[in-house]
Amino acid sequence: MTDQRLLLLDTASLYFRAYFGVPDSMRAPDGTPVNAVRGLMDFISRLVGEYDPSHLACCWDDDWRPQWRVDLIPSYKAHRVEQVVPGPAPDVEEVPDPLEAQIPIIVAVLEAFGIPIVGHDQMEADDVIGSLATDAGMPVDIVTGDRDLFQLVDDEAQVRVLYTARGVGRHERVDNAWVRAKYGIDARQYADFATLRGDNSDGLPGVAGIGEKTAATLLARFGDVDGIVAAAQDPGSDMGPGPRGKIKAALDYLAVAPRVVAVRRDLDLGSPDLTRPLTPADPGAVVALDEKWDLGSSAVRLVESLSRTGGA
Repeated sequence: MTDQRLLLLDTASLYFRAYFGVPDSMRAPDGTPVNAVRGLMDFISRLVGEYDPSHLACCWDDDWRPQWRVDLIPSYKAHRVEQVVPGPAPDVEEVPDPLEAQIPIIVAVLEAFGIPIVGHDQMEADDVIGSLATDAGMPVDIVTGDRDLFQLVDDEAQVRVLYTARGVGRHERVDNAWVRAKYGIDARQYADFATLRGDNSDGLPGVAGIGEKTAATLLARFGDVDGIVAAAQDPGSDMGPGPRGKIKAALDYLAVAPRVVAVRRDLDLGSPDLTRPLTPADPGAVVALDEKWDLGSSAVRLVESLSRTGGA
């Protein structure tokens, strides 16, 4: 392989999509559902086959709701339920029992195949992704259904998002032009855009009365949140009275929210070897896992996809 490319997976985003998208009739011999396990394996096979990355990592939420973010904005993800609950779950951290049981299997499968799992204490997968994507020294594809990661898109550094909101098979390749066409801002402004607009899925209230269009207009005129706040407090600026009043009313929120919304890019993750495994790290473990959990064609596809270089 001569061309280098790093594929970063927002792992929870993918295994939740697999859990809800693959029939739970897919079960191991003992009756344990393995739809999330096999779905994730199939997603990885598909993505590796399409993009042929030289490097690969499954990024992990060591803490889905870090206390340091909650300290800044108490409503951050406050509506999400941390404990395991029975039945279907509408959001990422509300983990249904049948999925909770599959997560250790997912970890075992990834380890057996030698696919690196990277997390960091008190950090979300987003922060791990941001840190691995920054100054990676090669093009980076970030696979996620989370819009927050649009802030990492950087055409010059060749960082883009493979956005899976419509499905892994129908993902969109998000570059700066895509973000600008969708929101009227540059990707580097996305974190400030989300701060102003708010995000119900993350418990971010936003600035009352400021929607997407006004947020984009303010960012086009004043650059970033700091510039917007400065203009709101400057009687001589040309900010209209409506937005000015709304921004001034939200100064306490705007003083802390950018730190919550910004994806960390500076975590010390050590020096993990993210080289894509071409063969399973532990073939015996793969066989044993296949026998125990009936991974079947998903295991075969993943072995074949990892070993195939030069494109599908």
